[in-house]
Amino acid sequence: MIFLLAADAARLARAGYVLSREGVLSLMSPAAAPPLARPLLRIARLIARKDAGTRRARFSAALSRLGPSYVKLGQFLATRPDVVGASVARDLEVLQDQMPAFGQDVAEQTVADAFERPVGEVFAVFGPAVAAASIAEVHKAEAREADGSVAAVAVKILRPGVDRRFASDMGTFRRIARFAEEHFAEARRLKLQSVVDTLARSVSMEMDLRLEAAAYAELAENTREDPEVHVPRVDWNRSGREVLTTEWIDGIKLSDRAGLLAAGHDLKEIARIVMQSFLQQAMRDGFFHADMHPGNLFVDAQGRLVVVDCGIMGRLGLKERRFLAEILYGFITRNWRRTAEVHFEAGYVPMHHSVDDFALAIRAIGEPIHSRTADQISMARLLALLLEVTALFDMQTRPELLLLQKTMVVVEGVARSLDPQLDMWTTAAPVVEDWIAANLGPSGQLQRAGAGLSEMGHFATTLPGLLTRTARVMEQLDAATRDGLALSPGSLEGIGKAEAKRAFWGNVALWIIAISLLGIWLG
Repeated sequence: MIFLLAADAARLARAGYVLSREGVLSLMSPAAAPPLARPLLRIARLIARKDAGTRRARFSAALSRLGPSYVKLGQFLATRPDVVGASVARDLEVLQDQMPAFGQDVAEQTVADAFERPVGEVFAVFGPAVAAASIAEVHKAEAREADGSVAAVAVKILRPGVDRRFASDMGTFRRIARFAEEHFAEARRLKLQSVVDTLARSVSMEMDLRLEAAAYAELAENTREDPEVHVPRVDWNRSGREVLTTEWIDGIKLSDRAGLLAAGHDLKEIARIVMQSFLQQAMRDGFFHADMHPGNLFVDAQGRLVVVDCGIMGRLGLKERRFLAEILYGFITRNWRRTAEVHFEAGYVPMHHSVDDFALAIRAIGEPIHSRTADQISMARLLALLLEVTALFDMQTRPELLLLQKTMVVVEGVARSLDPQLDMWTTAAPVVEDWIAANLGPSGQLQRAGAGLSEMGHFATTLPGLLTRTARVMEQLDAATRDGLALSPGSLEGIGKAEAKRAFWGNVALWIIAISLLGIWLG
């Protein structure tokens, strides 16, 4: 344990130095910091590079220097503007495909090891890397089919040893989050440990490319009836834990506005497709692509929106989808009372608060939206205001909604880059209204009634066993409490030792913080 704490201190000291050097800590005002931290922030400004003040992406530059784990952390924190702030979240969104490639020889050896045969037997042609990120890189290759034809494919390959590096860094992140929640109320409200746990799950899933292949397949199945959307096919024979092969997409990235215009595409129409496709994935399917930045979106020759890189996906249950639909519909129809009630019905706002007061706060956010033109309405600004209101009404962070909220902001940015005059609410209305009609209208009520009857039938079959187990528990409880409950001397001794151990590690934690601050000072 001492070794782990010392390693954490060393990592924190290095991270502090890099953040200071890149000018990240210079963004913080010493006056707004706790008294003990103010001298360190002043020192951080002295350490900062001379050109740090003129650089826009300070945070992302610092995390790139710290390595793949911190790059992934930055990408994830870009989904948490409530934690890092809107400006920092925008900075972190640039952490896409900017890591150096790990080498052609290593990539070919990884393919050979994965399929237990030379790379030349797996692919007819295996080209150099065309993109590299924190966890994997992508190569263009050609695969020979059973009929002798050759098809272009995209081959995604994991970085060697990346799982061990992430496991080590996740341990450090968890201990930092635990310490923060133990000592700071705001950290507990923001559920920093939950943030790290969500990040760890996301990373562990991304490091098994079989799961990404399955996500491609599920997304393709959900959108098979959507003529405006295309999801690349997975080559299952050439995919595994460390290698994922999909069809190659010859399309134009949505970031290439000039290329889209030159090819004759209607940018307003593409913007509509982007927005409505995301809402259909989230509301209709409950399974959505959660990394819809322009580098992952293409337009093919048929004018379809092509979505790639399914490493980060979001999933919503029926409760969350209903919440999303009613919130959007409430803003569209200006029904602030109903919008407030939805928050309470979902359990997102504690019941001791007033629905009327919460409706008033939401009205303060929503009314200005309807007095502005379409190009003046920002989903990012709306999100920031909602976060302020939820904090005022003790609304806990909802991990299941954070990825959705972040993706909505990104999708808005992509759509607005294509059509600056895009009316978000008019575009969203058909999808929202269709979902409400199908799920909250008469047909939806009948479906839920049928599901309820099925659940009641299932409960009835388990009721006899449940009653038997309840009676057994009551008998055991009666026997245990008949003569009163008592703690044995061994139990009392164990409690005393546990409390002493807790005090000891609390002191050790304070020393670690001191060592970390000293490391930043001497760095």
